[in-house]
Amino acid sequence: MEYSRTELMTIAAARAVKNEDVCFVGIGLPSAACNLARLTHAPQITLIYESGTIRTRPQALPLSIGDGELCETALTTVSVPEMFRYWLQAGRINIGFLTGAQIDRYGNLNSTVIGDYAHPKVRLPGGGGAPEIATSCNEIFIVMRQSPKAFVPKLHFRTSLGHGTDGTERRSLGLRNKGPSLLVTDLCIMRPDPETFEFTVTSLHPGVAADEVRESCAWPVRFSARVDGTPPPTHLELETLRELHARTAKMHEAERVDQ
Repeated sequence: MEYSRTELMTIAAARAVKNEDVCFVGIGLPSAACNLARLTHAPQITLIYESGTIRTRPQALPLSIGDGELCETALTTVSVPEMFRYWLQAGRINIGFLTGAQIDRYGNLNSTVIGDYAHPKVRLPGGGGAPEIATSCNEIFIVMRQSPKAFVPKLHFRTSLGHGTDGTERRSLGLRNKGPSLLVTDLCIMRPDPETFEFTVTSLHPGVAADEVRESCAWPVRFSARVDGTPPPTHLELETLRELHARTAKMHEAERVDQ
């Protein structure tokens, strides 16, 4: 079956989570990846959204954390302060799934502004709960489309901490969790170097050459000694993802008509 690079990126990210994981899910690509995992190989995964919904099982992807179906299909819903204090900051969540507008080589994320903070070219949605997710979950998975404007040597604004400015800041702050441990793009998979914590290419997606990865990254991207090939989507993965997106489009279109 033919597939798009975005579909492969979503599927590759979904494969990273396991049935027993407790995931704090961001809206957008992270939500698509986590729900695809729930509908395929990880039916018992616990998905948590910032609005306080625990073990939610939406039939369609939410447009925001306030989407009503998240609460309707959740095992339970708690208040946002309880979610952050007693679940997130208490270390009960092992995977945080994030994205952003910019990322640097150490997995620091920007979702606040493009350009100068006082006079930005673009004002972005902001951090929301991402800064707390980045420092409180045991490890962070990031999924982002790759381009020189998104993969930058220096962030315009650091919203969420990765491994810091030189790879050592996280440790110097006394954070004991792993931090960003996986970066899935539409071209490749990257993981942090065990010594420098700089994201390094470990797998290339089908049909992607190393030079294309280099050209789509504004820092001098490194490749691991062994670079694998990302397995292409299976029929089940691709059909399940497309059905999920189709249900999402149909549901949200019906909601617009009702309004």
